[in-house]
Amino acid sequence: MYMFATPEQFAAANKVTVDALLTIANTALASAERVAALNLHTARALIEDSVSSTKTLLGAKDVQELVSLQAALAQPNVEKAVAYSRSVYEISAQTQEEVSKVFEAQLTEFNKAIGGVLDKVSKNAPAGSDVAVAAVKSAIAAANSAFDSVNKAAKQVAEIAEANVAAATNATVKAVGAAGKKKAA
Repeated sequence: MYMFATPEQFAAANKVTVDALLTIANTALASAERVAALNLHTARALIEDSVSSTKTLLGAKDVQELVSLQAALAQPNVEKAVAYSRSVYEISAQTQEEVSKVFEAQLTEFNKAIGGVLDKVSKNAPAGSDVAVAAVKSAIAAANSAFDSVNKAAKQVAEIAEANVAAATNATVKAVGAAGKKKAA
């Protein structure tokens, strides 16, 4: 059984594979660039905020004002940390989604190629091989069904995780805000 009838078909299949690998590599590099840019921006902002906060705290006239200023400065810092975490999560989720699309496209192409090969084999196979070809087709269909189920479950888990992250970060911001208001009062 030959999967590729001509060298051109083999070369085309290799090109598709190389293209998919390049797409994944470019996606990973783009993601790394986004995370690096986010980290640089966050580090720069952290330094600027630290200098500003230190100047503000040094300007306190008494302990009560110092405590009040610390509480007021805590809320924006928590919000910035939460925003950073959300950004990293979004970059990761987008990267995973893009890579999944590439794998799904590769699987679709693979299934088409295998289906074509099986059709050719079944037409040229000796009598009685229909059962074996049908069994292979059935196994491929079962594998595809399992992949689809796992893929759907993974997407649902990602959606649930995203909702939980959003709820947890919102609760954290609210809790810090409420604690800051109590200390200031």
